[in-house]
Amino acid sequence: MKKFLLLALTAMLSFALAACSSGSKAANSSDKTNSNNEQASGVTTTIDKPVTIEFWHAMTGHLGETLEKMTDEFNQSQENITVKLVNQGNYGDLSKKVMASAKARTLPVMSQAYEDWMTQYIQNDLITDLTPYVHDEKYGWTDDEFNDIVKVFRDANTWDGKIFGVPFNKSTEIMYYNTDMFKENNLEAPTTWEELRDAAQKLTNKDKKVVGLGFENSIGTSFPTWVRQAGGTFLDEESNKIMFQSPEGKNALEFLNGMMVDGIARLAGEDEYMSNPFGRGDTGIYIGSSAGIPFVTQAAEGNINWSAAPLPKDKAAATPFQGTNLTVFSSASDEEKLAAWEYMKFMTSKEQTVFWAKETGYVPVRTSALDDPTWKQFIEENPVYGVGQLQFEAGYYDPRPVGAFDMKNIVTKEIQSVLLGQKTVEQGLEDAAKGAQNALDKAKK
Repeated sequence: MKKFLLLALTAMLSFALAACSSGSKAANSSDKTNSNNEQASGVTTTIDKPVTIEFWHAMTGHLGETLEKMTDEFNQSQENITVKLVNQGNYGDLSKKVMASAKARTLPVMSQAYEDWMTQYIQNDLITDLTPYVHDEKYGWTDDEFNDIVKVFRDANTWDGKIFGVPFNKSTEIMYYNTDMFKENNLEAPTTWEELRDAAQKLTNKDKKVVGLGFENSIGTSFPTWVRQAGGTFLDEESNKIMFQSPEGKNALEFLNGMMVDGIARLAGEDEYMSNPFGRGDTGIYIGSSAGIPFVTQAAEGNINWSAAPLPKDKAAATPFQGTNLTVFSSASDEEKLAAWEYMKFMTSKEQTVFWAKETGYVPVRTSALDDPTWKQFIEENPVYGVGQLQFEAGYYDPRPVGAFDMKNIVTKEIQSVLLGQKTVEQGLEDAAKGAQNALDKAKK
């Protein structure tokens, strides 16, 4: 019998800019196949009278303004479809309001959602299987259009061969670096852990109060990346088992902690996000979200010169791709679902994903966008915006089990306790693994 899991979902708080970085491979390939085509029953709905749908989102500031501009363009292109945007605050607010509306049976037609939210939505029949729309001969995508969606994003939206969302605001972690400091120290952008540590060591200047490398306060949410780069596994999603209490996990945490102990790495601290300390010149390197490019640009203006590069690697390259997807709630009428699908197609078209990426720092969600003349010219003039796409082959998405939110919070707390000198590497790793596993096991009951 299905449980509604209201308390677990309501507990979700903001994932902010970076969301959470946890490891997961696609459980099922989302490439179009004959078996998938056979699942598509065809869409018989038509829209022959005005339909207005609500889209709940968490985009604010320039992000919200850009979303409004794109939505206005869509609305003007339609005869009978109107999309009404409703901002619900931050992601935590959005999650809680969605669940309250589900309980009251007053859900909107559409919403942004992270993959682990979607897992719980699917288990409670809250969101629509979009597979029939994707494969529909009249309304759907061709094989080429579907496979044009970047694979890591297709996989992240697929459960047991069924598609429940389309990617929207997607970002990844990149390495920002101070080009002035690098020139002064005869350094090139590091590509390995060894080079990263060496650069952090050389850039640290106690007299000038400069620390070589900066991490976000929420570095614990990025721990899966370091485990994967060390050659390990963070979580086996099929068995729901935590796997990072391993030699690879220990190596990853020792590497991070060693730089903290030696004073060549630091957290954001009271600044909350590292973009401001980096922009002031307090650090020479900063690892953070590509969606932070506009914030780094603002903080660095008049202070430093900077650039960006892909993440360094150890035994393997691994880069988290984060951000939300567009979903349609099952309570919507057939006409509303079709209207939502038309909007989703528009928002993920090559032209629109290029526009969104240019304006926001998020990455394009279509492979064809990477060869678009407008995009190519833009990244030629603004190279840092093109760094994220260089990591698609090494990309992975957040794990999607029930209990993922609590699991991530526990890991973050324990990893921070090590980096702040409150626990040993061994104790912090053990406590993180036990706490994370308990969170997953509890959520399944």
